[in-house]
Amino acid sequence: MDERGDAVPTGAAAPPWNKGERPLTLKSPKLMEARRAAGILKSALRGHTGDLTLADASAKSGLPLRDAESGLHLLVSEHRGHLKATSEGELLFRFPYGFTKPWETRTRLTRALQAVLRAAAGVARFVVRAWIAIVLIAYVVIFVGILIAQLFARSNSDSRNHDDVPGSFAGYFLFRLVLDAIFWTFHPFSPFVWTAEPAWSSSYGHRGALGQRRDETPFYEKVNRFFFGPTPAPRDPLEAEKLILAEIRAQRGRIGLADVMRVTGLSRDEADPLMARLMLDYDGTVDVSEEGGIVYQFEAIRRTTGEAPARAPAPVWAKREELPPLTGNGPGMNALIVALNGFNLLMSLYALGAHLTLDNLGLLAQGVPMAELPATGTAVALGVVPLVFSLALFALPLGRALLRPLKQRRLARRNGRRAVLRAILTRVGARQGREPITEAVLQRAWQEAAGEPPRSEEITREVVALGGDVDLEAGEGIRYRFPDLETEAKALEAEREAASEEEARAGKVIFSSDA
Repeated sequence: MDERGDAVPTGAAAPPWNKGERPLTLKSPKLMEARRAAGILKSALRGHTGDLTLADASAKSGLPLRDAESGLHLLVSEHRGHLKATSEGELLFRFPYGFTKPWETRTRLTRALQAVLRAAAGVARFVVRAWIAIVLIAYVVIFVGILIAQLFARSNSDSRNHDDVPGSFAGYFLFRLVLDAIFWTFHPFSPFVWTAEPAWSSSYGHRGALGQRRDETPFYEKVNRFFFGPTPAPRDPLEAEKLILAEIRAQRGRIGLADVMRVTGLSRDEADPLMARLMLDYDGTVDVSEEGGIVYQFEAIRRTTGEAPARAPAPVWAKREELPPLTGNGPGMNALIVALNGFNLLMSLYALGAHLTLDNLGLLAQGVPMAELPATGTAVALGVVPLVFSLALFALPLGRALLRPLKQRRLARRNGRRAVLRAILTRVGARQGREPITEAVLQRAWQEAAGEPPRSEEITREVVALGGDVDLEAGEGIRYRFPDLETEAKALEAEREAASEEEARAGKVIFSSDA
């Protein structure tokens, strides 16, 4: 017998406590880095198809359950995997593309094409800005100078002395005067740049006499808007994440995929991997109810020093997407730009017909009448160049105007999809008394938002994307049910009711550096 009263077999080694050694103590497990765990899982699960449980992944890879879980969620985020839940509360992981990324080739090609288009657009904008200074300003001045030179050449047609022609000097003086005046009026960096603001606003600071805000947009920017359209407002790349985090805090730290779709407008296939990534970034966990409803919990995100409850973001369908205006300018400014470019277009045709080459332009400046200029050569600088670019500039807004119906239909479909999403999410899991989800309800919602009736396949596509099924037990008409969303709504309701307000409290301050 040992000192603890246990029998020790003959010949067996004495236990460590009989040797005066301290008993072994277990250390807390050390978590493996999610990236390393994901690499091990990729090697162990290579070639696997179908669903797998957390235990499957752990058994195949040899990783502890905790490490296998963090690695699987990282793989779901990176490889567009999917999560399922069983009636036993088990999460199933599925990787339809395996651990390859076939979409990256398309993404890279798309990004490369977008980069090329952005570079081309940037070069085009630069060229147009320079061309505005040349065509709309300089060419206007040059053509006006030519007309003035013609007048003086006609008035001095009786005098054949080209060495001393007072009219030529006067024409050159007027030409330089007009050139300098227009240059300092329209130059983009000139302190006297004209912004085409109303006359009544010039004496009242930034606002006019009628209280309207003064238009301080430079002239060159308005010309750019005429040809390229209004510059879109920059988009925040983290806008979707900010909306989801605000929804998490407003919903007591518990949300589902329906909440993500409601505030972002993302599809279910897009929201699923996004939530897997957010769980890694913000210490989230997944809870599965007995019915299989998936709830994402983010207790750490709730902590705040504010006393007022968090405000939920507006749903994505609260703001209807509208097509931006064609130019964003007033009719007067558009008419001015059309007149300037049209003047250059007409004068370029005149220069081609009159053979206004640079040599003939020099003779015209010396006082030679137009009728006596040699009808030889092609006017490239004053004819071909302004003609081509003037036509190109007119083609830009015309092309955008022709594409507006296509863009309008695309926006209408987007508004229609959001309206269908609203009709479904506001009825799923609702109390008794709400209108059931029928095909007629979804068609009416689409038509009210899009302004046109949907095609039958469009409604079917949206229903299938949200996991809907036809309710075969319903009476007349087609009714839809969304089992996943319904179980999710029930699970969320129970989890939010059980959520403690202590999670949101930052705690009592026990130390402060300014104390």
